[in-house]
Amino acid sequence: MDAADTEVLRLRITEVFVSLQGEARDAGWPTVFIRLTGCPLRCSYCDTAYAFHGGEWRSIESLLAQTRAFGVRHVCVTGGEPLAQRRCLPLLERLCDAGFEVSLETSGAIDIAPVDTRVSRILDIKTPGSGEAARNLWQNLAQLTAHDQVKFVICDRADYDWAVDVLRREALDTRCTVWFSPSKGQLSERDLADWIVADRLPVRFQMQLHKLLWNDEPGR
Repeated sequence: MDAADTEVLRLRITEVFVSLQGEARDAGWPTVFIRLTGCPLRCSYCDTAYAFHGGEWRSIESLLAQTRAFGVRHVCVTGGEPLAQRRCLPLLERLCDAGFEVSLETSGAIDIAPVDTRVSRILDIKTPGSGEAARNLWQNLAQLTAHDQVKFVICDRADYDWAVDVLRREALDTRCTVWFSPSKGQLSERDLADWIVADRLPVRFQMQLHKLLWNDEPGR
């Protein structure tokens, strides 16, 4: 898809900003975040409800120009649920074509198969504590490669046990990097770390740097 094609393609965008990536493999890197508007899920711990509605229509070409102007290599397309907008796919493709290191944060409720394979797909498997576990599209797991990542946000011990069962049943650690994160304000970071160590789980523990540094401030 060339520039002439994408000039007329528009997406509804909540915000575009540069900050430190707060989680997953690119944590700590200066990163451009392109936050798409809209999400079909309503997770109990959602920290971006402001992206459910509103936003402004932006062309893919204007987003590429703004991203280049920031002068950093990493780009994260996020939401909301970015794949809820079909034109997210050509945006991801164009970002890869432009030479950026691109990641996609997705809820796992929408098919990830059409996503450009150059993109690191960060699949958020919804636990029972999220209130949206029934929305998990389990066939997505067959699409995962070593370039992708899986994230579980853990709300309590029941969530942990559920996530461990999924991890083992699907052998997720043999497919890609798996992250366990505590839901802020619901589960002690130390408790989750202790459980992972006690069970010798083949996962990586993470805390969200952006929450530690900026306490969920939009645009940070």
